[in-house]
Amino acid sequence: MPIECRLLDRPGIQLRVGVGASLMSTTVLIVDDSPPIRRSLRAWFERRDGWEVCGEAENGAVAVERVKALNPDIVILDLSMPVMNGLEAARKISSIAPKTAMVLFTMHASEHLTNDARSAGIKYVISKLDGAAILLDSVESIVERPRGKTA
Repeated sequence: MPIECRLLDRPGIQLRVGVGASLMSTTVLIVDDSPPIRRSLRAWFERRDGWEVCGEAENGAVAVERVKALNPDIVILDLSMPVMNGLEAARKISSIAPKTAMVLFTMHASEHLTNDARSAGIKYVISKLDGAAILLDSVESIVERPRGKTA
C-alpha cells in the first residue's frame, strides 16, 4: 500500500512511495472522451520518470468524481466531451480541489477560449495540433514551481 505525504517546500505536491520504491511521483488524471487519446497520453506520461497516471475519465462529470476520489496533482482536460465539457469540469474541480493544477488539451485553442479557461482555473490551454511534447513541457513547468504561483 502506498504511503502518501506532502512536501513542505512544494505545497500541494504529493509523494506516493510504495514498498521498496523510492521514486517521487506527480499524479495525473487524464480526461478525454477519446480512448485512443487517453491511451496515448498515458503512454507519454508513463515513459517519464516521476509521473504517475492515477486515473482516466471519459467526461467532465466522471472527472469531478475522480478528482474527489484520487486527489491528483494535475488534471489534463479536453474541452468538448459529452455530459460535462472541460470548462464546466474545471470550474467544479477548482471549487473542490483548488490546489489541483489543470491544463486544457483541445482542438479548439483560441485567445477567447484561453481567457475563459483561465477564469475557470486552468493554467494552460494547449492545442492538440501542437502535440503531446508541448503538453508535457507545460505540465512539467507547473510542477517545477511551487503551487499557487501563476505564469
